[in-house]
Amino acid sequence: MAKVARSLAVLLPALLPGLTLPAVAEPAPLPWTGSWETAPSSTAAALPGAAVRNVVHLSIGGTAVRVRLSNRLGTRPLHLGAVTVARRREAGPDAVPGTLRTATFHGAREVTVPPGEDTVTDPVPLRVRPAADLLVTVYTPDDSGPATHHRTALQTSYLARAGAGRAADEDGGAYTATTSRWYYVTGVDVRGAAGGSVVAFGDSLTDGNGSTPDTDRRWPDRLARLLRYRTGVLNAGISGNRLLRDGTGPSALARLDADALGRAGVRVLVVFEGINDIKGTPEATDPAAFADAYRTLVARAHARGIRVVGVTLTPYAGYAAWTAAREAVRLRVNAFIRTGGAFDAVADADAAVRDPAAPARILPAYDPGDHLHFNDTGMAAVADTVHHALTRHPPGPRAAAPLIPSAPSTTP
Repeated sequence: MAKVARSLAVLLPALLPGLTLPAVAEPAPLPWTGSWETAPSSTAAALPGAAVRNVVHLSIGGTAVRVRLSNRLGTRPLHLGAVTVARRREAGPDAVPGTLRTATFHGAREVTVPPGEDTVTDPVPLRVRPAADLLVTVYTPDDSGPATHHRTALQTSYLARAGAGRAADEDGGAYTATTSRWYYVTGVDVRGAAGGSVVAFGDSLTDGNGSTPDTDRRWPDRLARLLRYRTGVLNAGISGNRLLRDGTGPSALARLDADALGRAGVRVLVVFEGINDIKGTPEATDPAAFADAYRTLVARAHARGIRVVGVTLTPYAGYAAWTAAREAVRLRVNAFIRTGGAFDAVADADAAVRDPAAPARILPAYDPGDHLHFNDTGMAAVADTVHHALTRHPPGPRAAAPLIPSAPSTTP
């Protein structure tokens, strides 16, 4: 009988063209979500003929990846001769055997990226776990001019100066040099069931200055752990970046779309930026300009359905650029962040890290010694404060539910 039924299922549509059998719906593909990011900060000399094995630390996992690469700050076409992706084997440049994949671009293994532009690979079938280290190797056969990179990686990556054919090496023996920068790679998206992503948008305090290199102890890294690796956390911090004008890298207003709003699966933007405007040259002295900039950031995020957390600017008395006048500006800017009504929620990092006995200073336990940045303990305090802002029930009608709902633990 089963054979007869199968035969009828084949014959009936041909004999009776008007008869349509019920279609079996294909399951919708899982969405892409950002798992790791770095923002282009500046350029370095090109490395013609070299392969750079960038080490990146994911937040969420998935069943496939795609890699974002950039020639955004370059002045000449960037020829990528090979790009590979692999899971990292413990420390160092070795790949886990059997995990190395060659990425393609519309089916081709090579691509040329025009100056000022970004590109993204085709989907790469590679299962990755939350909190995994990924190796993204980029081979540049030619001198493509200034190389777009992220200067303050706080992560050791590896370099094979004679890189022809080495991008596909599982063994890292050819990668005898090291670099503290990320070259060309600016993001990794994963395909999976994650609950969207959070972008940490800021300056060196978000980039991780003061934390221990090669340990992933920046505050966005800790935030990913606090969110149980169910939500992607993307670090769009640039050391030296400014809110109101270009500094190191384009201003926050100029880079908002490329580094934050245009990333995959973004649900929440966390804005922790402005201290370099206050202490920089030329200095910004008008709190109203900060308020206008924050409102603009929020409006542009809201237009895409993205909610925004404002983070208060933290103390820095004792740092060489501190003055009483600049401190007064910081306090007025923080008053707007707390009470101006621009943000969907506020993370009061100032209150979390300041010394109660000297509120213009960071607590000594959080200070790496320069009185501006945070050590690992200070980074944890900022992350805890942002996590609270994301997961609590904020007051008022604009955000009656948590920005990121609590989730059970996922073991990486």
